[in-house]
Order: sequence, then structure tokens, then C-alpha cells
Amino acid sequence: MNRLTKNILAAAALSCLGAIAYGILGELPEAEAHRWTGGGTAALFLLVMPAFIALASRGKSLKNYMLTPENIEKMQGKQTKDADNQ
Repeated sequence: MNRLTKNILAAAALSCLGAIAYGILGELPEAEAHRWTGGGTAALFLLVMPAFIALASRGKSLKNYMLTPENIEKMQGKQTKDADNQ
């Protein structure tokens, strides 16, 4: 991720958190407070998080992170070697 993208995502996350805080701490009518809190939460989880995940995982192989039999064997092999050295 380049610096501009990181800054845009950080600004979006901060604005979502600000909307949540405004809805909770602001002197608003109850319905409007719920709207601010819900909107900030929805934007954070439906817009900012998927954008971050998509941009951060770009160029990485998903196969390395899945629990395939080969990866399980690698993990078990490392654990037994570490246990013998202790």
C-alpha cells in the first residue's frame, strides 16, 4: 500500500470512529444518536475494513494461509523439533 492509500484509509477510519463517538457522547435526540452510531459502525465494517483487507492482501498467496495437509505437516514438524530442543 502506498502512503496516499494509507492516509485515505486512516482518515476514513477516524471519521467513522468520530461518528460513533459523536453518536454516543453528543447531546443528540435518541433517534439521531442511534443514526450516527449505526452509520459510523456500518461504514467502518462494510467500507473501511474490506478496503484495508483487499489492499493489504494484494499480491499475497492465499494458499500460504490455508490449513492444507501440507501446511499442517509443516506446523507439526516445527513443533516437534522445538519440543526436542527444550
